[in-house]
Amino acid sequence: MSSIWHQTPTVAMLNAIMQRGTIMQQIGIEVTEVGEDFLRGTMPADHRTHQPYGVVHGGANVVLAETLGSSAGYCCVDPERFQVYGQEVAATHIRSVSSGIVTGTARPVHLGRTSQVWEIRIEDERGKLTCISKLILAVVEKRA
Repeated sequence: MSSIWHQTPTVAMLNAIMQRGTIMQQIGIEVTEVGEDFLRGTMPADHRTHQPYGVVHGGANVVLAETLGSSAGYCCVDPERFQVYGQEVAATHIRSVSSGIVTGTARPVHLGRTSQVWEIRIEDERGKLTCISKLILAVVEKRA
Protein backbone atom coordinates (compact mmCIF):
# COMPACT_ATOMS: atom_id res chain seq x y z
CA MET A 1 0.00 0.00 0.00
CA SER A 2 1.29 3.47 -0.79
CA SER A 3 1.08 6.37 1.61
CA ILE A 4 -1.61 9.05 1.28
CA TRP A 5 0.71 11.82 2.47
CA HIS A 6 2.21 14.49 0.22
CA GLN A 7 4.94 14.75 2.82
CA THR A 8 4.65 12.35 5.75
CA PRO A 9 3.84 14.35 8.89
CA THR A 10 5.32 13.57 12.26
CA VAL A 11 3.51 13.45 15.57
CA ALA A 12 5.86 16.13 16.97
CA MET A 13 5.30 18.49 14.01
CA LEU A 14 1.51 18.22 14.17
CA ASN A 15 1.40 18.67 17.94
CA ALA A 16 3.68 21.72 17.73
CA ILE A 17 1.31 23.37 15.23
CA MET A 18 -1.82 22.47 17.21
CA GLN A 19 -0.49 23.57 20.59
CA ARG A 20 0.00 27.26 19.78
CA GLY A 21 -2.81 28.91 21.80
CA THR A 22 -5.56 26.92 20.09
CA ILE A 23 -8.74 25.18 21.17
CA MET A 24 -6.82 21.93 20.76
CA GLN A 25 -4.38 23.05 23.44
CA GLN A 26 -7.19 24.23 25.71
CA ILE A 27 -9.02 20.90 25.71
CA GLY A 28 -5.97 18.62 25.56
CA ILE A 29 -6.11 17.17 22.04
CA GLU A 30 -2.87 15.46 20.98
CA VAL A 31 -1.85 13.60 17.84
CA THR A 32 -0.51 10.20 18.86
CA GLU A 33 0.14 8.28 15.65
CA VAL A 34 0.63 8.74 11.92
CA GLY A 35 0.08 5.66 9.76
CA GLU A 36 0.28 5.02 6.02
CA ASP A 37 -3.40 5.95 5.61
CA PHE A 38 -4.55 7.40 8.92
CA LEU A 39 -3.97 10.01 11.59
CA ARG A 40 -4.79 9.19 15.23
CA GLY A 41 -5.17 11.43 18.26
CA THR A 42 -6.58 11.57 21.75
CA MET A 43 -8.71 13.86 23.89
CA PRO A 44 -9.38 13.63 27.64
CA ALA A 45 -12.87 13.00 28.94
CA ASP A 46 -12.66 15.48 31.81
CA HIS A 47 -13.88 18.89 33.02
CA ARG A 48 -12.45 20.54 29.86
CA THR A 49 -14.56 18.43 27.51
CA HIS A 50 -17.65 17.58 29.61
CA GLN A 51 -21.14 18.95 29.22
CA PRO A 52 -23.26 19.60 32.33
CA TYR A 53 -24.25 15.92 32.72
CA GLY A 54 -20.63 14.86 33.21
CA VAL A 55 -20.02 13.21 29.85
CA VAL A 56 -18.03 14.31 26.80
CA HIS A 57 -19.83 17.14 25.02
CA GLY A 58 -20.85 16.35 21.44
CA GLY A 59 -19.15 19.55 20.33
CA ALA A 60 -15.87 18.36 21.84
CA ASN A 61 -16.17 15.19 19.76
CA VAL A 62 -16.64 17.36 16.70
CA VAL A 63 -13.56 19.45 17.59
CA LEU A 64 -11.50 16.25 17.85
CA ALA A 65 -12.90 14.92 14.57
CA GLU A 66 -12.37 18.15 12.64
CA THR A 67 -8.89 18.61 14.09
CA LEU A 68 -7.75 15.16 13.01
CA GLY A 69 -9.45 15.25 9.60
CA SER A 70 -8.30 18.76 8.73
CA SER A 71 -4.75 18.09 9.88
CA ALA A 72 -4.64 14.88 7.85
CA GLY A 73 -6.18 16.59 4.83
CA TYR A 74 -3.60 19.37 4.92
CA CYS A 75 -0.81 16.78 4.95
CA CYS A 76 -2.23 15.19 1.77
CA VAL A 77 -1.74 18.31 -0.38
CA ASP A 78 1.29 20.30 -1.48
CA PRO A 79 1.27 23.12 1.10
CA GLU A 80 3.14 25.41 -1.30
CA ARG A 81 0.22 25.25 -3.74
CA PHE A 82 -2.90 24.31 -1.76
CA GLN A 83 -4.80 24.84 1.47
CA VAL A 84 -7.74 22.84 2.83
CA TYR A 85 -10.82 24.30 4.48
CA GLY A 86 -13.59 22.53 6.35
CA GLN A 87 -16.89 22.76 4.49
CA GLU A 88 -19.09 20.39 6.43
CA VAL A 89 -18.80 18.19 9.49
CA ALA A 90 -21.37 15.74 10.79
CA ALA A 91 -21.22 13.57 13.87
CA THR A 92 -23.31 10.73 15.20
CA HIS A 93 -22.86 10.24 18.94
CA ILE A 94 -23.27 6.57 19.81
CA ARG A 95 -22.08 6.06 23.38
CA SER A 96 -21.32 8.50 26.19
CA VAL A 97 -17.95 8.71 27.91
CA SER A 98 -17.51 10.20 31.37
CA SER A 99 -13.82 9.66 32.11
CA GLY A 100 -10.52 8.56 30.65
CA ILE A 101 -9.35 9.21 27.13
CA VAL A 102 -11.12 9.00 23.78
CA THR A 103 -9.14 8.20 20.65
CA GLY A 104 -10.04 9.40 17.17
CA THR A 105 -8.78 7.89 13.93
CA ALA A 106 -9.14 9.82 10.67
CA ARG A 107 -9.06 7.92 7.37
CA PRO A 108 -9.80 9.24 3.90
CA VAL A 109 -12.90 8.16 2.03
CA HIS A 110 -12.07 10.37 -0.98
CA LEU A 111 -8.96 12.40 -1.82
CA GLY A 112 -9.85 14.44 -4.86
CA ARG A 113 -8.40 17.42 -6.68
CA THR A 114 -10.93 19.89 -5.22
CA SER A 115 -12.41 18.05 -2.25
CA GLN A 116 -11.63 15.46 0.37
CA VAL A 117 -13.97 13.33 2.49
CA TRP A 118 -12.74 11.94 5.81
CA GLU A 119 -14.27 9.47 8.25
CA ILE A 120 -13.26 9.90 11.87
CA ARG A 121 -14.08 7.12 14.34
CA ILE A 122 -13.86 7.99 18.03
CA GLU A 123 -13.54 5.18 20.57
CA ASP A 124 -13.32 4.92 24.34
CA GLU A 125 -10.49 3.21 26.21
CA ARG A 126 -12.17 -0.18 25.75
CA GLY A 127 -12.21 0.26 21.98
CA LYS A 128 -15.99 0.84 21.89
CA LEU A 129 -17.21 3.23 19.21
CA THR A 130 -18.52 6.42 20.83
CA CYS A 131 -18.86 8.74 17.83
CA ILE A 132 -18.50 8.54 14.07
CA SER A 133 -17.96 11.69 12.07
CA LYS A 134 -17.73 12.70 8.41
CA LEU A 135 -15.70 15.74 7.39
CA ILE A 136 -15.72 17.34 3.95
CA LEU A 137 -12.76 19.56 3.06
CA ALA A 138 -12.41 21.94 0.12
CA VAL A 139 -8.98 21.86 -1.52
CA VAL A 140 -8.21 25.40 -2.65
CA GLU A 141 -5.29 26.57 -4.73
CA LYS A 142 -3.31 29.34 -3.05
CA ARG A 143 -3.33 32.69 -4.79
CA ALA A 144 -0.05 34.31 -5.74
